[in-house]
Amino acid sequence: MLTNNVKKFRVEAEISQRDLSYIAGVTRQTMSLIEKGEYNPTISLCLRICYGLNKTLDEVFWLKQGDFENEKSRWWTFKDTINQKF
Repeated sequence: MLTNNVKKFRVEAEISQRDLSYIAGVTRQTMSLIEKGEYNPTISLCLRICYGLNKTLDEVFWLKQGDFENEKSRWWTFKDTINQKF
């Protein structure tokens, strides 16, 4: 799961959750879930949020190293499974 600083930067920029949601093209409820880390946005949505905050992607979103290792492990398991079937 992505970790983010969306709320921190939004509050610093004095942008309401409703306004950032409008800029990013999502509902306020979705933005709330993103800020709480309960929704994993697409890269496109991440970029729209960053544009709205006038921040770079790596300033706002990142994967913790342990999370990355878990994702990589799942990918290789999936890839090995697919390769065995073909």
